[in-house]
Amino acid sequence: MLRAGFSAGKRPHEILVAASGKEIDTVARRAIDLAKERQGVVAVAGGDGTINAVGQAALPHGVPFGVIPEGTFNYLSRTEGIPQDPADAIRSIIDGTIRPVQAGMVNGKVFFINASVGLYPRLLEDREAYKRRYGRSRLVAVWSALITLLHQTRQLTIELEADEQRRFIRTPTLFVGNNRLQMEQVGIAEAPALKQDHLVAITAQPIDTLGSLRLMLRGFLGKLGESPEVSSFAFTTLTVRIGGRGRRARVKVATDGEIAYMAAPLTFTLSPHPLQLIVPREQVPASESPLRPADDNVSGPGFSGVVPAETDGAAA
Repeated sequence: MLRAGFSAGKRPHEILVAASGKEIDTVARRAIDLAKERQGVVAVAGGDGTINAVGQAALPHGVPFGVIPEGTFNYLSRTEGIPQDPADAIRSIIDGTIRPVQAGMVNGKVFFINASVGLYPRLLEDREAYKRRYGRSRLVAVWSALITLLHQTRQLTIELEADEQRRFIRTPTLFVGNNRLQMEQVGIAEAPALKQDHLVAITAQPIDTLGSLRLMLRGFLGKLGESPEVSSFAFTTLTVRIGGRGRRARVKVATDGEIAYMAAPLTFTLSPHPLQLIVPREQVPASESPLRPADDNVSGPGFSGVVPAETDGAAA
């Protein structure tokens, strides 16, 4: 399907397939090399985690970056007005223009949607286990979250140092957002700060299982920020030290749904390079200055890209 879509646009392209998650980084680097060599673009088909892996590789090179949404939530593409139908997304890449999109970083690892420690990474691990067993759907995601909350008891003691202000807190999780749509959906007042070169941190007071379920419900209703147990603030740089851990301790961190261990302390900040995201022309208001003129295609002489093998085996 993807091959047919780009062929219909009469653009030269090369299909690269990642047979497994372990191959995505290697295939992404190959796609970026091809795009630079041919003065083209990189496009990726997949969910937010796959987009993160390829986007991290593309970010420092300033390569135009197209997205074909194939995930469950697709926060990046939905926020930027990219069509959710793959065929329409392909057409928007062929005829689109470029919008610089802010990227966050934690200890050098890029995230476009969010990063977190504590309870949230466990929610993600449990969600993936349930999806492997029952399939990928939002209903499965919600059900797995309920089960995890019923069994969570651990609290973190952390030191936060944000923009020269320091404080100690106990919390089940620290969540750092970089996606306006996600922040608006759960009702965080600082969501507009994401357009002003800031990230947004969210923490909660120590709460029992019933309190966690109440917060989850408030999040679904878009009223999480109204909860007295929840604190949120915007920042440009945030250093996090985990209490009771050695200086070289490793901490489980989730970035855009993917989990890895990182050495403490954790430093959250903005990437010096924005993602050069290709968006539909009608999504770029006159007040924005795209990196290319509105009458200039971003397609260049060709496309290269990567998708996981579990899609239809095509990339553009």
